[in-house]
Amino acid sequence: LSGRKNSVVYRHLRAGAESGWDFTSRWLGDGKTLETIETTNIVPLDLNCLLYELELAIAEAYDKMFQKPFALFYRSRAKKRRETINSYMWDAEQGYYFDWHMDKKEPTAVWSLAGAYPLYCGVATYEQAQRVAKVIEEKFLKTGGVVTSLHHTGQQWDSPNGWAPLQWITIVGLRRYDYNDLADVIKHRWLATNEAM
Repeated sequence: LSGRKNSVVYRHLRAGAESGWDFTSRWLGDGKTLETIETTNIVPLDLNCLLYELELAIAEAYDKMFQKPFALFYRSRAKKRRETINSYMWDAEQGYYFDWHMDKKEPTAVWSLAGAYPLYCGVATYEQAQRVAKVIEEKFLKTGGVVTSLHHTGQQWDSPNGWAPLQWITIVGLRRYDYNDLADVIKHRWLATNEAM
């Protein structure tokens, strides 16, 4: 595909499938076609938020075992990861979080519900959460819940599709920052869609 070695393309395809978002504009070099897949060049926002949460959980487990040096180590790793996410993946101008492109050294231009993970995992500040909630309400919220991305590519993890895990992540993330009304709207719209099928 696109003049690249098969082994390179297969690596990107495997990584995209392993992400669970198989496939999405998040991993596409041109944001549109599978031929340009470049998953391993992208630092995924959602994965890093989940790793932040895991580092905190490991620190808490070490606290309970009275292993303070290990607890401090993992807590400091989590703190650094949170700072890195907010430095590199937060776009203050857009008021939203994006994946990071390693080669281009800039956020990707792909609007996806991966941007809800900083709320779900507690990475966002309250000001950031407020702006993310506004974007979710204005851009992602549709009749049937929230769409996976704002990009129409024909890939299953893009608009107009919505997926149950992302509805839940978004709802729980919004509730964490007290955006309960918006969370309820998403919940009711998603359930109404399922009940209508």
